[in-house]
Amino acid sequence: MAVAARDWEFPAEVRPNVKDVAFDLDTALSAVVHLRAEVPEDAFTASILGTERDGNGVVIREDGLVLTIGYLVSEAETVWLTTSKGGASPAHVLAYDQATGLGLVQALGRLGVPALSRGRSKSCSVGDLVIMAGHGGQRHALQARIASKREFAGYWEYVLDEAIFTLPAHPQWGGAALIGRDGRLLGIGSLLVQGVAESGEQVDANMIVPIDLLEPIFDDLLRFGRSNRPTRPWLGMYTTETNEGPTVVSLARNGPAHRAQVRPGDRVVAVAGSRIDGLADFYRKIWALGPAGTEVPLTLVREGDTFDVQIGSANRDDFLKKPHLH
Repeated sequence: MAVAARDWEFPAEVRPNVKDVAFDLDTALSAVVHLRAEVPEDAFTASILGTERDGNGVVIREDGLVLTIGYLVSEAETVWLTTSKGGASPAHVLAYDQATGLGLVQALGRLGVPALSRGRSKSCSVGDLVIMAGHGGQRHALQARIASKREFAGYWEYVLDEAIFTLPAHPQWGGAALIGRDGRLLGIGSLLVQGVAESGEQVDANMIVPIDLLEPIFDDLLRFGRSNRPTRPWLGMYTTETNEGPTVVSLARNGPAHRAQVRPGDRVVAVAGSRIDGLADFYRKIWALGPAGTEVPLTLVREGDTFDVQIGSANRDDFLKKPHLH
């Protein structure tokens, strides 16, 4: 998890300067709120993500609609939002989209902060100066730059065609706001990853989910709590890229792959007889077979032996506790 805001603040030299921006910096930063979620101990994600989750959210509508990164609120039983001025409100989880990783929560009380306008992530370029903002105003905002825009594949069956990567890394990245030169929201902070500096040195970077991914599904999320697209097949295989190709590192307990007796250490070489080229290609070939419930034929290598296995895929959402109003 990210570093708690009370434990640190950025030195003045790396914070954004009011004189260097053409918008009201304090107003924009006030839209970033602290988000705290509590999850039941028997929740599916509790052992992976914990039962107490702290991060950020961004007010994107005047009625207190907040955009965040979905893993903070997945299966949450209780959510509280706190502004930089100390105002607090309980909130209700409205939606979590597995494909993008974005989540929406609705404040149930008045937050009293302005909404941050949404921009277009396609408009930003590598090298652009941006602001990575956690809750807490200028003390928790960082002047950064866009280091790259490229494909990202996550071990939890997740692919972004073009994620945004920023340097230096913000230590409170979860749900943080990526703010462009025009003061508009460009994306939501998701991860701390290893990046490459201009010197070639390995450095920490933030991976950002682009705001453009929200627009096509926004109305669906408000209406249904999810995208209204066919649900992707899910295997419950946590897979990483190795020199030999995608390799299973662990399995979701009682998930489809676990029930099919896939084991950690198994290497994936083909989907439905088609050879795979990396982790992202592996996931896309699975999703191309059909919606959740589709049979997924895999070719695996285990201790030198090659064999085929049929996995009856599932809807990942069926394993998660559903949000409810109290």
